[in-house]
Amino acid sequence: MHAHTFCRFFGSHATATYIHRSAHSIPHQAARSLHCTVIFDPSTFEHRSATSKKSRMESQNKEDDALVQKITGLHAAISKLPSLSPCPDVNALFTDLVTACVPPSPVDVTKLGPEAQKMREGLIRLCSEAEGKLEAHYSDLLAAFDNPLDHLGMFPYYSNYINLSKLEYELLARYVPGGIAPARVAFIGSGPLPFSSFVLAARHLPDTMFDNYDLCGAANDRASKLFRADKDVGARMSFHTADVADLTGELGAYDVVFLAALVGMAAEEKAKVIAHLGAHMADGAALVVRSAHGARGFLYPIVDPEDIGRGGFEVLAVCHPDDDVVNSVIIARKSKDAHADGLQNGRGGQHARGTVPVVSPPCRFGEMVADVIQKREEFANAEVAF
Repeated sequence: MHAHTFCRFFGSHATATYIHRSAHSIPHQAARSLHCTVIFDPSTFEHRSATSKKSRMESQNKEDDALVQKITGLHAAISKLPSLSPCPDVNALFTDLVTACVPPSPVDVTKLGPEAQKMREGLIRLCSEAEGKLEAHYSDLLAAFDNPLDHLGMFPYYSNYINLSKLEYELLARYVPGGIAPARVAFIGSGPLPFSSFVLAARHLPDTMFDNYDLCGAANDRASKLFRADKDVGARMSFHTADVADLTGELGAYDVVFLAALVGMAAEEKAKVIAHLGAHMADGAALVVRSAHGARGFLYPIVDPEDIGRGGFEVLAVCHPDDDVVNSVIIARKSKDAHADGLQNGRGGQHARGTVPVVSPPCRFGEMVADVIQKREEFANAEVAF
């Protein structure tokens, strides 16, 4: 920012006070000269700017410390629970945790100290276990209906999956060259409630076949029961019990691969999974990786785009939602050149070296306009009623 811009905010009061004190002892012309010098003295404004910046940093550090302390306390309470199956105590603690972590926050959890980092890793594993039990519980409830897919709204976070899947589809359509019309999609880590695959198949990819992979056979059994009465989406869904590390030739058949947020919870595990996908996916195939940002990194692992680049992919876009969509989304494409570059020097092309486009959700502006139009119509109707 230029010095004259600072003058608009700081210069008037400071120079008026200085001239008032000096006017009796120096000639008018000198006072005028001194007045001008003070206004344009960059050191004055640099000092104020530095002081203000330091104050903001100190305030932010205090907020970050308070957040970490709060989450540390919640981690301790959750760790003492006898079970993570859904019950009032479990629900209350995880609601408090999500409420603390979801609001946009500048905290960088990757730079926490060793003790806090260990706490965070343990918390993510607890979240993973609790999420699995919650999904299994609701999958069993839904399976009791004649057509479970008609009752998905009973799951309290179903709308989040709708919004996340919509975001992922729109990012793929926007950033994958040539758009997407995949014949086959793989979802790695689909779990007992494969909402993402269902929403994508039912709302966005009506002609696509979906292969869902999970380590847990019981999760796949639960998931398959949800589609037993559906002749459209159910016919395009298949479920496989497998470790992603054991998938090789199968991966080459997919146009798009989705990697769930909790597949590979430690950074090293996630990087290893991505490298395996990069070694076996087809050139040009798209990869969708779910990550986290800010304090949401206490809930889910944060994926470094450079790890995706080193795994043999060109990173096309990174999106950090700031609404009820908790996960960040990274869109990448398998690249023969990126894979060769990654093998040679540990890097994955220019997008992996710090020029990844961080983008806003594609639908945000359209939804805002729609809200404005809707509110305007509501007010207009209200005026007519009066």
